[in-house]
Amino acid sequence: MAKKNQSKRLTKQHKETHGVVGIFSNEAKLHDVTVGKISNLVIEQLENEFPQLSFRHRTSIRKEEINEALQKVDKDLGQTLFVANSSIIPDGGIIEVKDDNENWRIILVSEAKHQGKDIENIKKGKLVGKDNNQDLMAAGNAIERSHKNISEIANLMLSESHFPYILFLEGSNFLTETISIKRPDGRVVSLEYNSGMLNRLDKLTSANYGMPINTNLCKNKFVKHKDKTIMLQATSIYTQGNGERWNIKTMFEIMMEVSKTSLQVLGSDLFKQLTEKK
Repeated sequence: MAKKNQSKRLTKQHKETHGVVGIFSNEAKLHDVTVGKISNLVIEQLENEFPQLSFRHRTSIRKEEINEALQKVDKDLGQTLFVANSSIIPDGGIIEVKDDNENWRIILVSEAKHQGKDIENIKKGKLVGKDNNQDLMAAGNAIERSHKNISEIANLMLSESHFPYILFLEGSNFLTETISIKRPDGRVVSLEYNSGMLNRLDKLTSANYGMPINTNLCKNKFVKHKDKTIMLQATSIYTQGNGERWNIKTMFEIMMEVSKTSLQVLGSDLFKQLTEKK
């Protein structure tokens, strides 16, 4: 109920301020608003900035559609499907633009994951573990499920020259710096960013080929090795390195940047609409 009320409040503020900028506030954090709601704000902003273009937002993509896209690349691909209604559902959904040939092209896919509650537990003075005598909980591997959606979207976009997949991470399992947290009793607990017990970033960097995080990697990278040219579809991984919550405004700005990069890559396929419609 709280999320629904928050969503209604944001929509009301958006209408009153005639734009997305007015809804951002210091207390608006990811735990209040889903990344899907931010995607809706992104598409509204895109429609304002590019009125010549048509955009749409989908919450899921069927595996059948992914296989059809693969078969267009090569007839040997996309042949296996065991569950007819199988689909993937990224947290933030999929934003697409219609090109000059009436085809829908993906310009943004987003997910947001939280893993690791050590900061919250320490601040509350809560001990964890089997015997409730530890400050820190060993990190789990639930985040690795994100690889499935990333791989599926990569298959769907195999014929494209961009890969606008954003993965927002937050929580104590994704630290990039060592932080110290004070318990209610005054004792200070240190969370080491390079601790194998806590950090799970290395479980995800295979999705961006070990390239820098907190970086827009939307444009596919083409690398040469001997007589081969290899196309890399890299996920843009963003993390709050100090374990803090993501701010909606920051997420919105990142999502807009990646969306516009996609439009730039697709420029020649959108040229007719951008030049003929006034």
